[in-house]
Amino acid sequence: QVQLVESGGGLVQAGDSLRLSCAASGRFFNTYAVGWFRQAPGKERAFVAGIGTSGGSTYYADSVKGRFTVSRDNAKNTVYLQMISLKPEDTAVYYCAAVKWSPRRWSTSDGYDYWGQGTQVTVSS
Repeated sequence: QVQLVESGGGLVQAGDSLRLSCAASGRFFNTYAVGWFRQAPGKERAFVAGIGTSGGSTYYADSVKGRFTVSRDNAKNTVYLQMISLKPEDTAVYYCAAVKWSPRRWSTSDGYDYWGQGTQVTVSS
């Protein structure tokens, strides 16, 4: 069982940076893969990035490649999403999600068993 809490969202201007955190409670967090998803108003939840249990494998949606970086610190039970060069179209509620070992498919939300409550990111133009 894993509980996830996101933080770090906020209101920024286009071109700014933000770092989101996903703090996990529960044991053996280093055996869970983590994905970041986002949901904009009126849109479906979409995959943003994913990271394997050790942090050695990372995956990104095409829309964020080169701008977002996912990382993890297993000693702190935390996964990060560093976002730079933010755009208004990045505005969404950002969620982290976890699954034991690895999801069947990184990019589909049904591959994850545990979800945080989300954190709002708003990018103004």
